[in-house]
Amino acid sequence: MFRSAGQRIGSSLAILFLLWLVVYGPGLFTPPLQDDVDASHADAGRDILVRHDWVTLYENDVRYLEKAPLPYWGVALGIKLFGTEAWSARLSLHLSVLLLAFLLYFFGRRFLTPESGFWAAVVFLATIGPYLFTRIMIPDVTVGLWIGIALYLFLDGWQSGRPSLLSCWGIAAVIALNVLTKSLIGIVFPCGIIFIFLLLARDLRHILKMHLISSTLVFLLVAAPWHILAALRNPPAGQAKGFLWFYFVNEQFLRYLGKRYPVDYDTVPILLFYGLILIWFLPWSSFLPQALAQVRLRLPRNAGVRRSPEAALLLCFLWPAVILLFFSFSTRQEYYLAPGLPGFALLIGHWMTREAESPIGSPLARAGRRSASVLLVVGLLITAIAGALVLTTHAPQPGTELYDLLSKNPQDYALSLGHMLDLTGSAMSFFRGPLLGTALAFFLGPLLNWLLRRRGQVRTANWALAAMMIVFVECVHISLGVFYPILGSKQFAVAIQKDLKPGEHIIYDGEYANASSVRFYTGQQILVLNGRINGLWYGSLFPDCPDIFLDDTRFDKMWAGQDRVYFITHDSKKGESLAAYAPVYLLTKAGGRYVFTNRP
Repeated sequence: MFRSAGQRIGSSLAILFLLWLVVYGPGLFTPPLQDDVDASHADAGRDILVRHDWVTLYENDVRYLEKAPLPYWGVALGIKLFGTEAWSARLSLHLSVLLLAFLLYFFGRRFLTPESGFWAAVVFLATIGPYLFTRIMIPDVTVGLWIGIALYLFLDGWQSGRPSLLSCWGIAAVIALNVLTKSLIGIVFPCGIIFIFLLLARDLRHILKMHLISSTLVFLLVAAPWHILAALRNPPAGQAKGFLWFYFVNEQFLRYLGKRYPVDYDTVPILLFYGLILIWFLPWSSFLPQALAQVRLRLPRNAGVRRSPEAALLLCFLWPAVILLFFSFSTRQEYYLAPGLPGFALLIGHWMTREAESPIGSPLARAGRRSASVLLVVGLLITAIAGALVLTTHAPQPGTELYDLLSKNPQDYALSLGHMLDLTGSAMSFFRGPLLGTALAFFLGPLLNWLLRRRGQVRTANWALAAMMIVFVECVHISLGVFYPILGSKQFAVAIQKDLKPGEHIIYDGEYANASSVRFYTGQQILVLNGRINGLWYGSLFPDCPDIFLDDTRFDKMWAGQDRVYFITHDSKKGESLAAYAPVYLLTKAGGRYVFTNRP
C-alpha cells in the first residue's frame, strides 16, 4: 500500500481528502469566529447579501475599501447556500486548502513523480503553518493556490517549447483572480517567479511566445470590471480621497514602505520571519536542508533540460524564494509566507520520494536518518517541556478565568499571533489535556520515525509523522477553544440576544474590530465609543457614513435614556462611573471584558 502512494489517482485523492477532513474539518465548526479580522471579514461577506452590493464592501455598515473582493464573495456564497454560520463563512477558505493539496499532487505527478506530488500534498496538509493561517479569515493560502495554477500552466507550456493560447489565457485569468484575492501581489508574485526562472534558464525569449497581447486582454477582462466599478461607486467625497487612492496608494505602496495610515499592524523581525519556516513546516522542516540541496540555480544547456526534474525543482524553489525576498524589504506578518509554502512542500515531497527509493545504506538514506535523529531530539525536548507543564500545574480553581493568569502585552497584538505571547506558566493549567496529547505525540511520532527509518521503512515513517501532526493539530484546535473567550465575543452575543429587542443598542468601548463577532452573531449594528480608528477610520470620512461613532457626552445621554443599552468594555470601573446617570447591571463577563446594561 505504502509503495503505491500516489500511483492511482482516485485512491490518492481519496486519501488526501480524508487527511484534509481529519485535520481541517473540526476547525470549520469550532471554535466560533474570533474578533478582529476573522469576524470582521466574515461580516463583510454577509453584508454583501444584505445590501445586494457585490462591489463596495462594508463592515458594520461603514465602507471598507482596503481589501480585494474575491474572499468576501466566497464568504457570501457560502452563507447564501448554507445560512449564516461560522462554518459556511469559513467554507471557501478551507476548500482552497483542499484544492491546493490536489494541485500539489497533480503538479508533482506531472513534473516530478506521482509519489512526489502525493507526499508534497501530505506534507502541506499535515503541518502546522497552513492550519494556523486558516484559523482566521485571511486569503494568503488562496493566493498560493492561484500562484500554483499559474506556475503549473507556465511550466507545462515551457516544457513544450511553445505554450498554447489557452494555457497563456489560463495564466492570465488566474493572475487576475489572484489580483481580486489580494491585489497587486497577485501580479508581482507569479510574474516575478516566472521572470527569474526564465532568467536563470537563459530563456527570456520565451516571454515573447506567451501571447502577451491577448493574455493581457484576458487579464483585464477578469480583473478590471470590479476595480472600475469600485472607483466609480466610491469617488472622492467629503474628507475621503476615494477608492483609488486608499486601495492602491495607501494599502499597497505605503503599506509596503511601512508608511500606511492608520498604522494598525506590526512587523516581524526579518530573522524571525525566516526562522519561522522551521516552525510552519514542523516536523517536515527537518528534511528541508536536503530538499533545498536538490535545487540547481543554473540549468544545463541541453535538449532534455525542459522536461527534467531539475527545471521543476528550480521553479518550486523560486516560488517561496521570491515571496521571501519581496517581504525582506517590507513590513511583514507571520502569515505573509503562506503563499510560498506549497513550493517548499513540493521540494520536501520530492526528496522524501527519492529517499524512499534509495537503498538503506545510500547517502540519501543516511541523510534521512540524520534528520530523523535531529527530529527525535526536538521531539524529546518538546515532550519534556509539555510533560513538565502537565506535572507541575494543577487544574484551575473554580471561578478562575484564563484571562486572570495571562500576562498582558497589548503592544504585540498587532501581530497575528500576538496574543499567544500572553501565556504564562500558571496559565498552562487550562491546557493540561492538549499538553498531554502534545507530549505523547512528540514522543511517539519522532521515535517511530527514527526506528522505521533505521530499518529502511521510509514511507511508514512518514505516515508516523503525519499521524503525530494529526494529534498535535487537534491539541492546537482544543487549545484555541480554551483561548476563545480572550479572542472572540460570541458568548456576549448569545447573552445579549436573549433579550435584545428592536431599538436597543449595543455599544463597544474602543475599536469596533475587537467586538466584531458580536456583530456577526447578532446581526446588530455596533455603536462605537471613542473608537473612530483603524479599520473603520477611512470609511467614516465619507458623508454617508452612519452615525455610529460616539463620544463620552453622547454615550452618557444614551445610557440615561429610555432605550436599553448593552455596553461591552474592558474597564470594570466604567460601571461605577455610569451609575451616576442610570442603574448599572452586569449581564455577563468573560476574557477580561464586561457587558453592562442600563435595564434589569
